Parts: sequence; structure tokens; C-alpha cells
Amino acid sequence: MDLKPADDETLDRFYHGRIRLLQKRKGYRFSLDAPLLADFIRTCPDDEGLELGTGSGIIPLLLSIKPFRHITALEVQSTLFELAAKNVRLNGLEGRITVMQQDLVSFSPSRTYHLIFANPPYHARGRGPLSGSIEKSVAKHELKCDIFAIMRKTAELLSPGGRACFVFPEARRAEFCEAAAASGLMLRRERTVRPHSGDRPNLFLTELGLSEETPLIERPLVLLRKNGEYTQEARQIFAGRQHAQASE
Repeated sequence: MDLKPADDETLDRFYHGRIRLLQKRKGYRFSLDAPLLADFIRTCPDDEGLELGTGSGIIPLLLSIKPFRHITALEVQSTLFELAAKNVRLNGLEGRITVMQQDLVSFSPSRTYHLIFANPPYHARGRGPLSGSIEKSVAKHELKCDIFAIMRKTAELLSPGGRACFVFPEARRAEFCEAAAASGLMLRRERTVRPHSGDRPNLFLTELGLSEETPLIERPLVLLRKNGEYTQEARQIFAGRQHAQASE
């Protein structure tokens, strides 16, 4: 396959070149929350996974260094669906990742999944200005569905004992918790993300399930040192570590 990007695309490499990703120069481009979620997600060799909104396909691609049987990645926008499918082929992962152009709200397979994950839109409908790019607006604002719809679909499709993982803004924690509780999803594991050690969290990573158990609250993830450089753990995450934790 020709690895040369089109005129309106860039070819980026991650995890020391193990993962290659085509992205549009203008339009939706993933941010650092994608590798943070990919690092946080725990996988098992027999996992059948489902992503609710894949964008360029970045999170399943990053997860490909971990064990799982198969991931189905849904994307409602046709341009991003085509790009994600192209990225799967680019990395030779057709046997492990399938991209579907599908609105997650109407997605109704006759099965459940061991692992469900999403990097949902952060901005509620009507809050904040929309981007000049429709791709960015749909990816970042709740124009197609809101967090309540995502939690309902997750609870509907999650297997008993399964894991559902998300990254979401700390500023909307109350809405996220309300949506999860309304769908019968319970906290299993959580980690907050802080730009600097003295800062308040701006994101949280969470793993939910359908059964109640004592949740594991992991120590906060700090991204930057005082001098503005990434912390050791942040660098390990961006390099594609495969273990669950690393000491600072």
C-alpha cells in the first residue's frame, strides 16, 4: 500500500514507528487524550471490543500493541470512517479491527462485548462555539448524541463482567456520573489527569461495569514537570508501554 499521504493529509508515526496514522491537515485531529485512554484500557486476549466513535481510528490502532481478539470501531462521519478504514489497512490490522460507518445510537447487533470504550464529545450541545470544520464540531460537541445516549448504549451492549472505559473532562464529572448511574453502570476503576502536580484535574479516566465492586482509585497521572517537559510516565505512555502502571 502506498504510504504517501494525500495532499490534504499528514502521515504520523507513534510508539517508535510501530503505529502509522494518516490525518487530515484541516479537520479533526486527535489530541493527547487518545493515548491516555489507550494506555488506561486493560485488555485480555479473548476480548471482543467495541468503540463508540473512532474518528481516525487512533485508539484501536494504539491498542493493537495489547492483546485482544477483535475490535469493532463505529464512526458516523463518512470522511472519518474512510480515513479510519484506510489507517487499519495501512497498519495491516484488518484481521483485528473492523471499522463500520454507523450511528452508535441505532447500532443494534445481536451480541454483547467484553470491552467497550469511547472518547466522547467533551462539549454539551449549546455550550461553546462550534468549529468551522464539521468534522471537528461533531467530534467535539454533542451534536449527534450526548453522554446519556452513550451510557445507555454501553449498558445495552456490555457483557456481564465486561469493562467500559472512557476519558472525559473533570468539569462534566457530575453529568457523566448521572448518565452512568441512570444506565446501571458502576465504577470499577478511575484515574484523574493533571497538567502539573499542583493543578486540579482537568480529565478523568474511568472503567465502568454492570456489577458493584470496590472501585480501584489509582494515583493521579501528572503530565508535565515544572520546566514544562513531560514526566517520565507521560513519556512512557506516549511511547506505548504495555503494562498497567509505571513509577515516576
